Parts: sequence; C-alpha cells; structure tokens
Amino acid sequence: QVQLVESGGGSVQAGGSLRLSCAASTSTSQLCMGWFRQAPGKEREEVAVPDRVGRSIYADSVKGRFTISRDYSKNTFYLQMDSLKPEDTAIYYCAAGSVTLGFCPRQFAYWGQGIQVTVSS
Repeated sequence: QVQLVESGGGSVQAGGSLRLSCAASTSTSQLCMGWFRQAPGKEREEVAVPDRVGRSIYADSVKGRFTISRDYSKNTFYLQMDSLKPEDTAIYYCAAGSVTLGFCPRQFAYWGQGIQVTVSS
C-alpha cells in the first residue's frame, strides 16, 4: 500500500504561484503519478497525468502554466502552478499507480487526501 500526502496548498491572488508537493511512503521509481482537481460543484478532472508510456499530459486549461516534476531521492513529486487564475480554485489530489510491464496504469490505485488551493481575483 502506498500512502500519498499532499502539501503546499493555500490561498494566493490571481497571477501568483504555488507549488504542491506529494510525498509517497515508498520509492516512486516504479510509480506513475498524476494530479487531479475538483472544484466546488464540479466533477473531478485531470490536471496533469501520464500517458501509458509516462509522458505528461496537461489539461488544456493549465498548459503553459502548470508543470509537474519529481525528485526520486525524496520520493516526492510536485505540481508547480504559475499564473494562477480564480478558476484554478479547487481541491487538488495527487494519485499514483504501479508501472506494469513498463506501462503506466489506466487508473490510479493510490490517492492523497487532497489539498485546498484558493485563488482570489
């Protein structure tokens, strides 16, 4: 079982930046990891997820503003969010799934508890 813990959320004004962290309880070398978010009254949506071969796919709404990265030595991956907009306000979740036969899973088995990001205009 992999535990994921997000940190780095909070409140920021439009145009500002935040960096979310997701710390895993185990090595991430065999994990594919992604970020999702859920705004009030809306369904959860993908923010940045890996395709089957591990390339990062960003939602159109965040392309050019958000960047995912990872630090294998810290078992942590990140979501750098720049030029934030009020519509980015949501609870953000990190998720992970095990690499199988060299491919990322289609669904993620492990989820963090979520962290609030609020962007004011």
